[in-house]
Amino acid sequence: MKNRFRSLLLGGLSMLGLSAMAQPQLDPTYCNPLNVDYTYMIYNSHRDISYRSGADPAAVEFRGEYYMFVTRSMGYWHSTDLVNWDFITPENWYFQGSNAPTAINYKDSVLYVAGNPSGSMCILATDNPKKGDWKPSETILHNLQDPELFIDDDGSAYMYWGSSNVHPIRAKKLNKDHRFAPDDQVHELFNLVEEEHGWERFGENNFHPTLKEGYIEGPAMTKHNGKYYLQYAAPGTQFNVYADGVYVGDTPLGPWKYMESNPMCMKPGGFINGSGHGTTMKDKHGQYWHFASMALASNSHWERRLCMFPTYFDADGLMHSDTQYGDYPRYGADHPTKAGQFTGWMLLSYNKPAKISSSLLEINKSTATDGDYIVDTLHAVQNNKGELFTKVLTDENSKSYWVAESNDDQQFVEIDLQKVSTVRALQINFHDHESGLYGRPKDLRHQYTVEHSLDGKNWEILIDKSNNWKDVPNDYIALPQAVKTRYIRYNNVHVPTPYFALSELRVFGLAEGRKPAKVKQFNFDRSADPREVVLNWAKDKNATGYNIKWGIAPDKLYQSWLVYDRNEIKIPSLDKGTTYYFSIEAFNESGISTPTTPVMVK
Repeated sequence: MKNRFRSLLLGGLSMLGLSAMAQPQLDPTYCNPLNVDYTYMIYNSHRDISYRSGADPAAVEFRGEYYMFVTRSMGYWHSTDLVNWDFITPENWYFQGSNAPTAINYKDSVLYVAGNPSGSMCILATDNPKKGDWKPSETILHNLQDPELFIDDDGSAYMYWGSSNVHPIRAKKLNKDHRFAPDDQVHELFNLVEEEHGWERFGENNFHPTLKEGYIEGPAMTKHNGKYYLQYAAPGTQFNVYADGVYVGDTPLGPWKYMESNPMCMKPGGFINGSGHGTTMKDKHGQYWHFASMALASNSHWERRLCMFPTYFDADGLMHSDTQYGDYPRYGADHPTKAGQFTGWMLLSYNKPAKISSSLLEINKSTATDGDYIVDTLHAVQNNKGELFTKVLTDENSKSYWVAESNDDQQFVEIDLQKVSTVRALQINFHDHESGLYGRPKDLRHQYTVEHSLDGKNWEILIDKSNNWKDVPNDYIALPQAVKTRYIRYNNVHVPTPYFALSELRVFGLAEGRKPAKVKQFNFDRSADPREVVLNWAKDKNATGYNIKWGIAPDKLYQSWLVYDRNEIKIPSLDKGTTYYFSIEAFNESGISTPTTPVMVK
């Protein structure tokens, strides 16, 4: 161990000589899932399982800063830039175990309410959310699940709610002059139409064969250019196709028209999936952002993470979020021209050899069509030198993970990028294997160092978090300077859980070499079910993966599905009777190909 720390010290000193091969990186970036200190769940429906979860986010801008409220989190998060978040434990809090919060900036105060299906709910208010001196109003509704509070420009107020595979989204008008007392009339607004809308069907990949099992939930209201955009989630939080759709109305109570380019936010492919049950917020620069839930679902179906995507309204009033390369690094909200956009830093670590210090357990999990797990127990591979290697740390599957034999400072992971590349950022995804933690224990922290090397022998410090005192379960680190290197080594110091476990060590940047060529032989078959299309294309040996884009017009390709190592896919998320246009692009570690010309598929 003394030799390792000597190496780290020398590496830290040698960083002074990196400027000749490094470029300055000045713009803040972020990477989904968001790196916040997710709360461990304090309830379990049927098993004693410890897991973190962040879901059903409600974000609000207040006095030029931001607050994010999340299901069952014992408080909320604060940020000045939508990149860095800190947890606030409020002075007064009434919703310790409540679900699906909503928040709104109203008359220089933040108003907040959360669902509680077994009791009464009230609006909380404060003009100092950093302090959290929340004050309750009178009770407004009973048996409320997934609420959304909306106050229009004229001061009229409404409460929307719903989480059911039977009942529709509902609403009541509130009397703001009488402490938001609810009107007696209940307005039933709309429900799922699974026989028409493929993306609303239940199951992983919308595969479940029967109808009327999908859940409609999580209403959220956005007003833009005089139109009312009532968002809703479907079909279930544990699935990769969990998404948010929109109905558009001329008044807060309708009548409602299904948006023809639905869903407005969907992320079914890639490292971590799902982008449903969210809210849309306008930041201090005027940019809209959609915050939503992602399905980690490794320890439990309800193990979730948070994501954030830039959101737009096109010239025809169609609302859409940009989720392409949605778990790759993106520019932060304060970027003057590229807020939320993909940085162009490609994934360098996919399927690369990962040497490990030891191996207690390796789990490969995938989700079956009914939402249950398919679990394979793997074994580390030993080469003729006695070195151990694992596949699960670079497989781009958030559900798979590796557990070291010990939780100490002798444990490491070393990734060979297989050629010299320009590294810009890393994302270290820790796993809560049998953590036994609940709520928000004090002093949780992740401490480690990361080294890099050109030859695998001479190492230099890249990241030093050996004295870090923050809980960073999905730690994303954008390097202050880009570094040309080949080997990346994570050295463990301390994790807050009994076991040292990782689900993925991701490295981003650009590798030398040529981009893939434009995809050839892009074919379509929509004959079996108009809600589904089967696509295939000629495989390119120079491609790592492919990004399929589609939409209702050549200039409205608002949906995307990213795949690795495949040249065919069934997309089951279309609307019956709608004509779509499809395009595809190939990508690798050096960049993205020219996309194909959008082709109409009736």
